[in-house]
Formats: sequence, structure tokens, C-alpha cells
Amino acid sequence: MSLPPLVEPAEELTRDEVNRYSRHLIIPDVGMAGQKRLKNAKVLVVGAGGLGSPALMYLAAAGIGTLGVIDFDIVDESNLQRQVIHRQSSLGQPKAESAAATVREINPLIDVVVHNTALDRDNIMGIFSQYDLILDGTDNFATRYMVNDAAVLLGKPYVWGSIYRFDGQASVFWAEHGPCYRCLYPEPPPPGMVPSCAEGGV
Repeated sequence: MSLPPLVEPAEELTRDEVNRYSRHLIIPDVGMAGQKRLKNAKVLVVGAGGLGSPALMYLAAAGIGTLGVIDFDIVDESNLQRQVIHRQSSLGQPKAESAAATVREINPLIDVVVHNTALDRDNIMGIFSQYDLILDGTDNFATRYMVNDAAVLLGKPYVWGSIYRFDGQASVFWAEHGPCYRCLYPEPPPPGMVPSCAEGGV
């Protein structure tokens, strides 16, 4: 199934960008046009934890032009075993700020937008409307369903992932072109049925 492109290509790449992304540019399925689209893309990563960490790092390295990160939590020592975007020196810092600092070190050519807040019904539509694609790395069902519903209402595609111990799941949802998360799972599980990372390990 062929899907429409999310963004138009940027007008040009700078010499520094051509040098940095040279290995992308020689891939026929990316090429100059694809890299220009990446430069014009705005992606929001919800959660700078175990899923959001590697996603943010690779999206930055790939040249996503505007990379947003939203997280309201603080870096804790127990995060460091899997949330690879944070460092020992990040302990006690807001996760969104810590993640943004690492992302800027990976790629200073992109714009990083920090949302150091919790998503809620009052701010989610305004934040999501600024981006072309949402990446959901949340670890609780209430936020997961809220992300789904906002993405559906705004017509935004979103990438979803979930992990538990050694198991993981990932999918892409775009309600205009297929089912959404709520289509597959109409109701969240009862509270306490699914252990958190703190309870079950990861």
C-alpha cells in the first residue's frame, strides 16, 4: 500500500548536511529528495525513557529537521540501565532537558524543541498540531489512549511501541489509512493487571 508523503522536501541541503548524510544520499530509496523531506519533517517523541531514548538519538542522527521531546519526569539512577540518552551527569535533571542536550550533541544541525510537561487534555492538541509525526514511547495506558485519540482527531500518523521484560511490540497507526490503537484494543486493561517496569523489570 502506497502512502502519501508527510512533508514536501526542503529547498536545499547545506554542504555540511550533504557531508553528514552522505550515506543516506547514496541509498536509492532515500537520495537527495528523501533527505530533504527528513530535513523538513517535524517529529514529536512522547517520553524520553527506554523507548524514546534510542528513537530520539537515531532520529537526530538521521537528520529530522525539528525534533520535539515531551517528558515531565526527572532522571533517576534506575533509568540509566536502559534509557541510554541519559548519563550519570544527568541525574536529577528533567528528562526532556537531558535528552535534548544529548540530541544536540549528536546533531547540531537540527532544531530540538523541549516540552518539559505532562501531556493532558488541555495541552495535547496544541502540542501535537505542531508536528507531522508522533512517536509514542509512553509507559502507561491512560497516556497511550490519549495519544491515540489526539492523533486520530488531528489525522496524524504515529508510531507506537511497548516493552515488557524481554518482549516488545511496535506498530504504525494512521487512522486515515487503517486502524488505530483503540481499534485493536478498545479498552485499557484493568488497573494492576499489567505490571509496570518498576514491578516487572525491563
